[in-house]
Amino acid sequence: MKARVKLIEGVSFVGQSESGHSVVMDGPPESGGRNLGVRPMEMLLLGLGGCSAFDVVHILRKSRQQVSDCVADLDAIRADSDPKVFTKIHVHFTVTGKALDPKRVEQAVKLSAEKYCSASIMLGKTAAITHDFEIVEG
Repeated sequence: MKARVKLIEGVSFVGQSESGHSVVMDGPPESGGRNLGVRPMEMLLLGLGGCSAFDVVHILRKSRQQVSDCVADLDAIRADSDPKVFTKIHVHFTVTGKALDPKRVEQAVKLSAEKYCSASIMLGKTAAITHDFEIVEG
């Protein structure tokens, strides 16, 4: 996998993925940024959310669960001193669907966290990552 990050101006960068997608990253004004994009550490957190939500939906659909929506809300704490790594991350899934089996949702969350989500497993080397879920009928 390859990616490229290029300076735009100040501390604004455009990141380009190998799959051809781009994203703007920027810093806060107090660091010379103009708040034009997400912070790089926010990108890591978004990556964890996207990776784990993808897994949960994929696993549930493979087990013939009728998933219509999945939201991963993430809450993270970073270290106070440099390097300001994530030390705690909590992921709360809201899974919507028809007649979803809570045991299958629980298993999907567990499989993502412990086996499939590369981002979660990597970030878990520095952060205590916890998960929970709720099911919404719909």
